[in-house]
Amino acid sequence: MRNYTPNCFDRNNPCFRSFIKPRALLTNNELTFVPTYFSMIRLTQYSKGAGCGCKIAPKDLQEILEGSYTNTEIKNLIVGNQSHDDAAVYDLKNDTYLISTTDFFTPIVDDAFDFGKIASANALSDVYAMGGKPIMAIAVLGWPVGKLPNALAKEVIKGASAVCNETGIPLAGGHSIDSPEPFFGLSVNGLVKPQNLKKNNTAGETDIIYLTKPIGSGILTTAHKRGLLNEKLYAALIAQLTAVNSCGEMFGAMHEVKAMTDITGFGLLGHLVEMSKGSGLTAELKYMAVPLMEGVDELTKQFVYPDNTMRNYQAYLPLAEGLNASNMFTLCDPQTNGGLLAAVSTESKTAFETTCREHGIAVHEIGCFGKQTSKNIVIA
Repeated sequence: MRNYTPNCFDRNNPCFRSFIKPRALLTNNELTFVPTYFSMIRLTQYSKGAGCGCKIAPKDLQEILEGSYTNTEIKNLIVGNQSHDDAAVYDLKNDTYLISTTDFFTPIVDDAFDFGKIASANALSDVYAMGGKPIMAIAVLGWPVGKLPNALAKEVIKGASAVCNETGIPLAGGHSIDSPEPFFGLSVNGLVKPQNLKKNNTAGETDIIYLTKPIGSGILTTAHKRGLLNEKLYAALIAQLTAVNSCGEMFGAMHEVKAMTDITGFGLLGHLVEMSKGSGLTAELKYMAVPLMEGVDELTKQFVYPDNTMRNYQAYLPLAEGLNASNMFTLCDPQTNGGLLAAVSTESKTAFETTCREHGIAVHEIGCFGKQTSKNIVIA
């Protein structure tokens, strides 16, 4: 077994696990268990934020972007940054739109291979949220050379390659820098037919709101960082974080779906605000219908939540009626590679649910859109 132990590491540093997951080793027909060096490194201890929770706060982002919105007169640009949508869209003038996006963040888990998979699935989601099909990705890597082994960064890239291979696209290149904190993501290009493009601001009055994944990943990853997550919950967390939102491409081809977005760092509440505000409507959210990941209820009772939950709460409190202490930790929880939010016309409810069931896609009805009121969301 190769030994990666640079002199710059201090084994008393909190970046090392309190327990070391062993690896089986067969020597002279005798089975022994030895620790792997990689299993001792806690990537989450090398960054302040984690996953999409490290996004710049909504209020600060608005200040930064003020006066920098895309010129709407630019020819062929179908979607710019005015609507806070998931990706930019450009008309190639051959009955095809180009979708372009980038997404990267700091480690959300300690395992480098899983980190690469999660970051890549999350970046690809932006293309799927527009109803498109990814065609190519390039990597964006920041790595604290000298603090963390280069071989560990290689594991991150391997994880990214695994997800790209799963979706049938090449990881065709990338860019890297030596940075104080590790971060990773992808820049992704995709294609979509004009009639299949889904935006976040085209929901209609009475449209039903569907969600494809339960929420709570920010709470669970915070619990993991604090050593509070058991193996069963951790395995379920990794499974959801690495699950690609490829159903978005199918939703794009469905006329029943009127608008779509994915849920990331601003939480379910924040992305639903963007959807309702952009569509000139108010969303009625049925809180008890919102699916939660296993373990989330218990953890919120222990006040386990990411710091950025409060940032989201402060940003969206004025825009939501019914936001309170009993629902804020979940609705404002920053998600990484969260589910898709889809607005579906009322008359298409049965057809949409039937199609999803036939394709093994879980969808949860969590509310509906109505006439605009003084609030963007009413929580019932």
